[in-house]
Formats: sequence, structure tokens, C-alpha cells
Amino acid sequence: MAEGQDDYRAHMETYTSFNKLVLFTILWIVLLLACMALGLVGSLHVFALLLGIGGTVGLLVAFAVLS
Repeated sequence: MAEGQDDYRAHMETYTSFNKLVLFTILWIVLLLACMALGLVGSLHVFALLLGIGGTVGLLVAFAVLS
């Protein structure tokens, strides 16, 4: 019975890690597209660059703290 619980716990950890990875990827792609739109269409090149770098660092820190 303990072996089944260990398998279930390992499965849930893998599932949770995969969900966090997918969420990070989706958020990073949205951030990247928003920065590209600001830089190309909005002509706010410096702001888009700072937002992209700051947002990427913020996402990395947030997901590192939450895991």
C-alpha cells in the first residue's frame, strides 16, 4: 500500500511541476508579444526593452520562489 502512495505522490509532483512550466511558458510568451507590440507598433523601444528584461527576471524570481 505504501508503494502506491509513493507512486501517487511522485506523479502529483511531476504533474505540478509540468503545470508550472506550462504556465511560465504561456506568461513569458504573452510578455514577449506585448513587448514586441510596444516596440514595433507603439514606438516605445526603450520601455519595451526594460519591460521585457524586468518581466523576464520577475517571472523567473516568482516561479523560483513559488516552487
